[in-house]
Amino acid sequence: MKNNGCQADRKAGTLPKRTAKERLGEFLKVFSKDDDVLVVINADPDSLASALAVKRLLRYRVKNVTIAYPNEIRRLSNLAMLNLLKIPAERLQNVKPADYSKKIILDSQPCHLPAFDNIAFDAVIDHHPPTKGWCATFVDIRRDYGATASMLVEYLRAAEIKPPVVLATALFYAIKVDTHNFEKKSVPADVISFRYLYNLVNHNLVRKIELSELRKSELSYFTLALNDYRIDKKRLYLHLGKVRSPDIMVMIADFFNRVNEVSWVLVSGIHNDRLVVIFRCDGYKKNAGTLAANIFAKLGVAGGHREAARAEVPLKKLVNDGQGFTTQTLKRLATKHLTQMDAV
Repeated sequence: MKNNGCQADRKAGTLPKRTAKERLGEFLKVFSKDDDVLVVINADPDSLASALAVKRLLRYRVKNVTIAYPNEIRRLSNLAMLNLLKIPAERLQNVKPADYSKKIILDSQPCHLPAFDNIAFDAVIDHHPPTKGWCATFVDIRRDYGATASMLVEYLRAAEIKPPVVLATALFYAIKVDTHNFEKKSVPADVISFRYLYNLVNHNLVRKIELSELRKSELSYFTLALNDYRIDKKRLYLHLGKVRSPDIMVMIADFFNRVNEVSWVLVSGIHNDRLVVIFRCDGYKKNAGTLAANIFAKLGVAGGHREAARAEVPLKKLVNDGQGFTTQTLKRLATKHLTQMDAV
């Protein structure tokens, strides 16, 4: 549960350096053999793999571990990962957090989604920039890491646990995805974890997961995108209107981010009752996370990394509940902040 008076979370970015064994020891102290543990994630490759690793770490130390997620998994590659690796995860709506004595959140933080609002987390492990307004007994946030999965590999190695093929494959794939094959920001620790996993992985399964990306029905969004995008001063803007899943915006933003003449990509769409905006740039003298926060933090949830970020805003916070929101609206909202950032 959010607690604005708690300052434990503010120490996340300034804690003294700890060895992997020290971090592991502090983490394990949170739990006892009678605990029923709920691991909460916003399901994507990094969080799914990290949750599987935590389940292995706690296998003989607690009574039970349940992995739960609030989001609908629609991206085919994520569904393929879940199914091919048989990751035991269920919808958060189908469990009662109060039934669990300990709660963990991975690859996210308590304020990132409304679904996390009323859960008091005992442990937080993440690689995104630290946020305010929450506390936990154990906090390990390393914003310089490319993937939370890399952090969990360190935990496993500190525990002298050699990950079995399924777990190694999940972690390996997660690091590939979150670092964009090390094209995005990462640290030597990501490379070390990746290299450690390399010979433990089923590479055929990794390839099979990677090839599962698009549904035939989603091709129409690309047609719309190619017809409606606008480029101004090397900045590409696109509003897709209502989308079946925010994942399609991520794929389209990544697609446009490959265009040589484009330095910024902003793709928006409306999913359920929220405006979702995806930000992409090269991260060189640019910061997508800062831009997202500058434009949308006062209206909803916004932030991310230098090269990739996301914002989600309830439609009721927008003029006319978002009706009439267009590519031009997105451009108008962003231009002032982009101009200021480019001038720095």
